[in-house]
Amino acid sequence: MQPLTDGADLLIGRDGELSRLAGWVHDVAAGRGRAVLVDGEPGIGKSALVQAAAAVAARAGCQVYRGAGDELGQALPLLPLLDALRITAAAPDPRRGAIAGLLRGDTAPGKGADLAAAAAEQLLTLVDELCHAGPVVLVVDELQWADRATVAVWGRLARSVRQLPLLLIGVLRPVPRRDDLRALRRIVGPAERLRVGRLTEPAALELVAKLAGGKPGDRLERLADGAAGNPLYLTELLDALTRGTCLDVDEAGIAELTGGPIPDSLPEAIADRLGFLSEPTRTVLRTAALLGVGFSVADLTVVADAELAALLPALDEARAAGVLMTAGDDLAFRHPLIRQALYDELPPGVRVVWHRAAARALAEAGAPVERVARQLLPSVADPAPGEPVPGWVVGWLREAATPLIGQAPEVAVALLRRAVRDGDSAAGVLSCRLAEALYRVGDFADAERVATRALPRTADPELLVDLHTTVTQCRAMTGRSAESLAALGEAAGTPGLPARHRARLLVLTARTHRDLGEVDTAAKVATAALAEAGEDPWATGWALHVLSLVAMMRGEWAEALPLFDRAMATAADDPALTDLGLLLRINQAVTFGALDRYPEALAAAERARERADRAGSVVRLTQAQSALGQLLLGSGRWDDALAEVDVVPDDLKDPSVACCDHGVAAIIHFHRGETAAAHRHLELAAPCAERIGGRVVESLTLARGHAFEQAGEPDRALAALTAALAGEDEGEGLLADAVRLAVETGDTATADGIGARVHAFTAGAEVPHRQALRLHCRGMTERDAAALLRAADGYRDAGRPLPRAQALEAAAAAFAEAGDRGSARAAFTHALGLFEGLGAQRDVARLRARFRALGIRRGPTVKHRQATHGWESLTPTETKIAGLVVEGLSNPQIAARLFLSPRTVATHVSHILAKLGVHSRIDIAREATRKSASG
Repeated sequence: MQPLTDGADLLIGRDGELSRLAGWVHDVAAGRGRAVLVDGEPGIGKSALVQAAAAVAARAGCQVYRGAGDELGQALPLLPLLDALRITAAAPDPRRGAIAGLLRGDTAPGKGADLAAAAAEQLLTLVDELCHAGPVVLVVDELQWADRATVAVWGRLARSVRQLPLLLIGVLRPVPRRDDLRALRRIVGPAERLRVGRLTEPAALELVAKLAGGKPGDRLERLADGAAGNPLYLTELLDALTRGTCLDVDEAGIAELTGGPIPDSLPEAIADRLGFLSEPTRTVLRTAALLGVGFSVADLTVVADAELAALLPALDEARAAGVLMTAGDDLAFRHPLIRQALYDELPPGVRVVWHRAAARALAEAGAPVERVARQLLPSVADPAPGEPVPGWVVGWLREAATPLIGQAPEVAVALLRRAVRDGDSAAGVLSCRLAEALYRVGDFADAERVATRALPRTADPELLVDLHTTVTQCRAMTGRSAESLAALGEAAGTPGLPARHRARLLVLTARTHRDLGEVDTAAKVATAALAEAGEDPWATGWALHVLSLVAMMRGEWAEALPLFDRAMATAADDPALTDLGLLLRINQAVTFGALDRYPEALAAAERARERADRAGSVVRLTQAQSALGQLLLGSGRWDDALAEVDVVPDDLKDPSVACCDHGVAAIIHFHRGETAAAHRHLELAAPCAERIGGRVVESLTLARGHAFEQAGEPDRALAALTAALAGEDEGEGLLADAVRLAVETGDTATADGIGARVHAFTAGAEVPHRQALRLHCRGMTERDAAALLRAADGYRDAGRPLPRAQALEAAAAAFAEAGDRGSARAAFTHALGLFEGLGAQRDVARLRARFRALGIRRGPTVKHRQATHGWESLTPTETKIAGLVVEGLSNPQIAARLFLSPRTVATHVSHILAKLGVHSRIDIAREATRKSASG
């Protein structure tokens, strides 16, 4: 009696599938990665095939990691990958230990951090590091039961396999048909999808013969036909017949039925196997079934409340019977259907009690919060009417709620709802945590309701501040910030309230005034908060943050810089203020950019990105990447800008950040004449723009204007820009283009109105680009070539090549209109050179056509045409990275060498592969050798 998954010897009729898998294994061993989906019905042999491929991979020197989704664990993020990659607190290497600590909340980047998203980023880096050590095969079985975070990480890895020696295998059933799983099928091409079908009739009979020990007789053959080519069914059926002595092989080697009971379905055949086990073994197996398809022996000893020595006889019997098998250092049921059969033996009410007892045992043993929560969830899903939540659960939630909210907020909501009861001594704490969890899952109305109801019953000043924070955030998210002011004022005036808590409430008040655009009031309240803060770093740091925002909103950029320094010094040594420190660094980078201090701006943004990446703060990482992308756009490093804004997928970004990033990319693509790519970014931005309503995102607005222009609709382009400029914000990045469009369409009133607005807010400005903007807009409306040349000089001093080229183009047109062809030619030549340096081919073509019509040709200069393919097409950054790839450095190592993020490096490597027309890092090295040999 041999279980099907014991080895490849029973993989009969699967030569074609095995050959494809083995070929993919050999490819990854040679350095060429691939993402593969293996699908088929339950019991068809998918896992056995992949296990055989994993054995081939191990013999080929690959590192093999395997995990599996579990129906019980769907609500908890990343469990299949954490199991596969052996993430435990006891892991010896720093990366795994850091991920485990992050999920425990030990190293969270601040309250409210999304620990699952942060861990996902670290898992991606870990896979990158493992691939640098050698080829990797990473298998996620039962992918249809995996949580959405696991599926998202699988998808991101699938997009990066071209640059890693990674064979990524997903094994799944055809149902359930989830949208995220459909997306994986779109990522993985048809050539990498392996559909495992039913065995052919000859293959099925060959398997029966091997299992029975003889050629099937007529009755056995007819019985086997009923299994419909399902290997698991055939195996369980033949094993049941063997156990029941219903099978005999005669002297001629014919295996035939001899009578007796015959299972008439796969579940019945599995039940027959289990029926031969002793009752003590079945009891142990039912306990194991609570833990899932795969489980650790350590957890089983805890839940069974037994020493390992006492469990060994049962575990040995289960393995001998083909019920359990080894899975690395753990054990697993041979097939999920076997585990399900054992689980279903327990009545639902009994299962709930057993799960709760398992949860308590794990909690008392100090198990990670996700393992305890996994056992508690069934009692929440099907609670007994009127049954109170046990006191130990309430106590556990008081300690575990914060990391659980960060890791799995939906699970936290489910558990906390059941635990919150009026009159309970823990109700205040748990209500506060429930409100926080509801806010995290986007249920702002319920979060506000829970927090508001808890406030009158809360005397603890810490909880009071937390609850007011949640209420204020909920109202801000629903456009009702003003409603918070009265309650915050009343709370701050509570008699006996400690000064530091009053300071924190004043900070919330100041932030609310700032959100409402009440800048002067925000500054006044933040100053009062600073005075009350005393030695409290939280209140001090956030009060300084509000004051820095006020300075930025007033355009007092230079005055904001010392505020950043003071606030960052306050936040530097406090782990609870990690998030504030990151936010300050991002705003500091933006401020340096506004002051035309681009080297400092780029350095600050890179530091913010690196620190956000290290802290695991996905929110701040995406903001830092976006700020860096905008700075690179402004400073003319467009290829680097495209790499930065494409690093993190949209589903991890705030919708306003995603809009900004797509706007930056679309602007660059429009200028380069890459219309399809530009429109693709506008389409991707559309759902994000819907989510933020009428909020103006300058880069996206400008990109939409370019789209209208290119479609020959300058009037609509102007309307899009002027509509965005109708708000109170100045929309500085839109002004020059709005004036240009107004002049070109003959709308002098609009041109004059915007020009007056520019003159008003740039009056007395000392920043070069603002002085240049004033001259640029005036020069366009007045056809003043001299002013436009001075504007171009100002943009040059500011380090902004695109507006400089645009000012020179306008100057050339003004000179030509005035009949000064020599000056027109000089300005035209300079503008053309700048556009060519940016790769702005659409602008180059437009400029040449415009001045060709006037009979003006460019002056003498070195002509160059930017290559689009091959080594000559690589940007300076890409050339450096390609050289380091050739040296054998991994993405994290390259990132450390060049002060980039690993994800940015990965994006650059993808661009290098595309430009060189190759498929792997090994191909890059091969092409470099050829290039060197050829001269």
